[in-house]
Amino acid sequence: MTNLTLALDAMGGDHGPQMIVPAAVQALEHSPLLKIILVGDERVLSPILRQHQAQLHPRLIVKHAAQVVTMDERPLSALRNKKASSMRIALDLVEQGKADGCVSAGNTGALMTMAKVLLKTLPGIDRPALITGMPSLNQTPTYMLDLGANISCDSELLFQFAVMGAAIAETVDNIKSPRIALLNVGVEDVKGNDQVQQAAQLLKDTKQLNYIGFIEGDRIYSGDVDVIVCDGFVGNIALKSSEGVARLMADKIRASLNRSLITRYFARVFSSKLNSGLNQMNPDHYNGASLIGLRSIVVKSHGNADQAAFTQAINLAIMEVERSLPQKVTERLEQILLDKSN
Repeated sequence: MTNLTLALDAMGGDHGPQMIVPAAVQALEHSPLLKIILVGDERVLSPILRQHQAQLHPRLIVKHAAQVVTMDERPLSALRNKKASSMRIALDLVEQGKADGCVSAGNTGALMTMAKVLLKTLPGIDRPALITGMPSLNQTPTYMLDLGANISCDSELLFQFAVMGAAIAETVDNIKSPRIALLNVGVEDVKGNDQVQQAAQLLKDTKQLNYIGFIEGDRIYSGDVDVIVCDGFVGNIALKSSEGVARLMADKIRASLNRSLITRYFARVFSSKLNSGLNQMNPDHYNGASLIGLRSIVVKSHGNADQAAFTQAINLAIMEVERSLPQKVTERLEQILLDKSN
C-alpha cells in the first residue's frame, strides 16, 4: 500500500466518536502507511483519544469542526447552513487534495448532496449512486446499486448505474464482461414500470455491456449475476430487509444452539466454524457503500455501525484509493460512450 490519507467524519452516525475513534485507531494499526484526519469537535474527541492512548499518534490529526449534520437534517439545509460541520470539512479536505478519500456514517442525503456539489461527478455521470458488494452463493460479491442515494431515477440514470457497476466488478474482482441485471417484479420482458423497460432497452442496445435481463428479489444472493441495478428507493428497502432477515437468522441459530446440553456441546466443539458462518451472515461484515460516480472517493458507512463495521468501511476506502476507482469508471464510461456514438 502506498501512502494515503483519509478524512473521517468523526461526528456522524448513531454512535459518533465513541465508535469512530477506536475504529480509526484500529485501521492505523493494520495499515502502517495510512494517515487519518479525524474531523470533529476537539472538546469531544480529546478525552476519547486519551482513553485509547491515541492523542499523540503520529499518523492521526484532529481537525476541529464546530457543527454536526444531524441524521434527520434536510440535505439542502445541511449544504447551505452546515459549512462548519464535520461532514462538510471532511469533504472539503478531499476537494482541496489534503485527503484521498472521505468516510462518513452520517446523513446519507446530506453526504450525497455535499459530495456532488464539492467533488463533482465524473464526465457522463449525472448523479452518484451508492454501491456495495452483496454476499452470494458462489463466494463472489454481487454489486448492487443504487442503495439509497437517488430515490427516483429515470432510464438514463439506471443505464449510468449499470456502467459504473460493471466498472466496479471489473476493477475490484477482475470479472471479464460482468453480467448485469435490472431488479424487477418479474423476469418476463413485459414486466416493470416505464423506467425499467426503457433502461432495459438502453442496455440491450449497448454491445459493450453484458446485460442478461431482469432479476427478482429472491435471486439477489444467488450469484446468477455480477451487477444488480435499481433505483435508490427499491435498493434501500431490499438492503435493509436483507439485513433484518440476516440478523433474525443469526439470532435464531444462536438461540437454538443453547436449548440443550447436547446442542451446547456441539456448539463448543464446532465453535470456530459456527462463528465463521454466523459472521458471514452479519451485515456489518459487508459495511461500507461507495458513493460511486464522483471524481473522488467517498464511502458511506451504516449509521448504526459498530467499531468493526466502521473499520471495514475505512478498509473499503483504502482499497478504492489504491485502485484509482474513479479513473477506472471514467475509462469504462468513455469506451461505452464512444461505442454508442459509432
